[in-house]
Amino acid sequence: MQKVLVLNGPNLNLLGKREPSIYGTETLEELHCRLQKKGEQLGLEVQCFQSNHEGELIDRIHWANEHVDVLVINAGAFTHYSYAIRDALAAVSVPSIEVHMSNVHSREAFRKTSVIAPVTQGQITGFGFISYELALVAAASLSKEKR
Repeated sequence: MQKVLVLNGPNLNLLGKREPSIYGTETLEELHCRLQKKGEQLGLEVQCFQSNHEGELIDRIHWANEHVDVLVINAGAFTHYSYAIRDALAAVSVPSIEVHMSNVHSREAFRKTSVIAPVTQGQITGFGFISYELALVAAASLSKEKR
């Protein structure tokens, strides 16, 4: 079974409470449950991790290089300025997919720039929790390409 790690960055632990008009009312735990089910349907083993700390996310990216087949990442605000996360993604051989719940391109100007996008396989944005599900579909395809 192919393994996928879903990484969530800062403030995503507040899903369900944080700006529900943008991010909805479902919680991070509900997202993780939903992704486990979708992963099973796609023949993927899905692991989820969230941290508000840049270094912990970087450590998990390094870990992923030896333990999973695909990485799905919503780096939150780190997307727009963390060259350290960008460099960690570039340093590992595991393919990654960038995900955002909101359409970052229709929001504030600073959200339109992703420093991590150039080192990912692609970006899925604007579909709420479905963005993650679409990333799992893409991850399943990437996993098959590696075989």
